[in-house]
Amino acid sequence: MMKLHLVWKRFARVGLSLLFGLGALACSAVAHSEDSATRRELNLPATPFNYTDVDWPPHFASAMERFDNTPEDNPLTDHGATLGRVLFYDTTLSANGTTSCASCHKQSLAFTDDEPLSTGFDGEKVARNSMSLVNVRFYQRGRFFWDERARTLEQQVLMPIENPIEMGHELNALVNQLQADPIYPPLFDNAFGSGEVTQDRIAKALAQFVRSIVSFGSRYDEGLAAAGSYRRDFPNFTEQENLGKDVFLRRANCASCHMSNALPFNPHRPDEPYDSRRRPARQVAFFTMTTPAVNGVDADSDEVDLGVGVISGSKDDRGRFKSPSLRNIELTGPFMHDGRFHTLDQVVEHYNWSIKPHPNLDGRLQNFAANGMGLPEVPKVALVAFLKTLTDRSILSEEKWSDPFVHREGVSRDATTR
Repeated sequence: MMKLHLVWKRFARVGLSLLFGLGALACSAVAHSEDSATRRELNLPATPFNYTDVDWPPHFASAMERFDNTPEDNPLTDHGATLGRVLFYDTTLSANGTTSCASCHKQSLAFTDDEPLSTGFDGEKVARNSMSLVNVRFYQRGRFFWDERARTLEQQVLMPIENPIEMGHELNALVNQLQADPIYPPLFDNAFGSGEVTQDRIAKALAQFVRSIVSFGSRYDEGLAAAGSYRRDFPNFTEQENLGKDVFLRRANCASCHMSNALPFNPHRPDEPYDSRRRPARQVAFFTMTTPAVNGVDADSDEVDLGVGVISGSKDDRGRFKSPSLRNIELTGPFMHDGRFHTLDQVVEHYNWSIKPHPNLDGRLQNFAANGMGLPEVPKVALVAFLKTLTDRSILSEEKWSDPFVHREGVSRDATTR
């Protein structure tokens, strides 16, 4: 529901339309169109940024076909991602013109925010922590949100717009609003061959932009390229970081969840050089769990968030949550679905001693639940040091993923994107 003063402001702008019964929908479209024409300006290059011709490193290229969730009917294009970029940063996609997708997915924080629970357009807290959007293209199941209620990224990108807490807009009204906004028809024409605005095209453009946000420039990636195998010490790592990598792979066994392969090894496609001696092959690129899981942060109870179980209604899904990639984890706290852990040390300590019993607890954690992971201080600190090697700071300032709106002097950037 829009705030009274915003509705009154729009009434003043289009009073004649209201008097003649054109209604709130026309009011909204005209008001947004007028704002677009008089206040907003885009800074886009004459030739769109390159979103499609990516020079993938070998460890990405060897696993992309297996993991890439891009659908056949929405291939990534430079013009499509450009339109998606504008939509992603446009605050008029919210009911009161204060909140964009970027409000909860900030580029400076690897496309998440630093709040345990994010804040919606009207100041109310949402139910769960915002996930990072980096490398979501490589979640093979292609389902989104912590509870996987969105079956595709194309579904997911529209759901926050209509959510009554997050952005609070109405999609039919938004289509008319964008159609009347002089910014958008040329961008839709470039992306889809005509200036017609539709919900499907909004979804496809936003999904293209989000899939374009990829990260493979961390010290881990550089070390893997130099060493030729994740099993060897990396020449660009410190002794502590190499110890942490070994702890991740072996003693703590983090790799069994975060470097697992979603599909069986295909003997007819021996194209994973880092894993050719191991079956099933281990992917070394994405650091993403392949299915939702119970990690023991809560015991089974109706008083806690049931995750996937809320959506499916199945007892076997109670407490299961999708897990974001570990890439850029140094920048993406607080952690877990409710942001309960503020530091990586707290996350490691959970697995070290604090896993709670649960009937659906992931089998790979059963021994830790019974006996604790029991890492002493030195390997525990080393594990955190290794996780920080997954940080890719280049994504934090890459212009093609940045805010394209020109922010006039005297108007703060935060004021136009929150």
